[in-house]
Amino acid sequence: MTERLRSDRGSASVWAALSVVVLCGVFAAVLGFGQAVYVRHRAGAVADLAALAAADRALEGPGRACAAARRVARAQDARVVRCAVRGEIADLDAGVRWGAYTARVRSRAGPTDHPAARPAAHSATPAVARRAISVAARPVEGPSGEVRPLGGQA
Repeated sequence: MTERLRSDRGSASVWAALSVVVLCGVFAAVLGFGQAVYVRHRAGAVADLAALAAADRALEGPGRACAAARRVARAQDARVVRCAVRGEIADLDAGVRWGAYTARVRSRAGPTDHPAARPAAHSATPAVARRAISVAARPVEGPSGEVRPLGGQA
């Protein structure tokens, strides 16, 4: 019996070390997933805000509308990848990069009574349908016309 106890000596240390390694791996995976979700949500917020800015300036022409969208995206440390303005409807893609993660989100904004602003019931891209929003808000501008970041940070 004494011989059997001697053969198991140190096995608890091995199991404890393996448990710590596995828990660290799980923790790293959860952190990575959380960062990816954060980047995706941030890209969605930037895309919505930039689309609202472009739709607000749509009647001034596509050049000015897309310039307003780029200014808003730049203030949020993002960029407008694609911008198209047709009539009063602004349709754009915004990209956000944070660490190893990059997200690109499409957003569309325009008047709620315009047929192109309403999502199609049979849309092949439900993310675009959920992103159809109205021009109900303007980007936050400071006293000298600069666009301030989300959350009121200057």
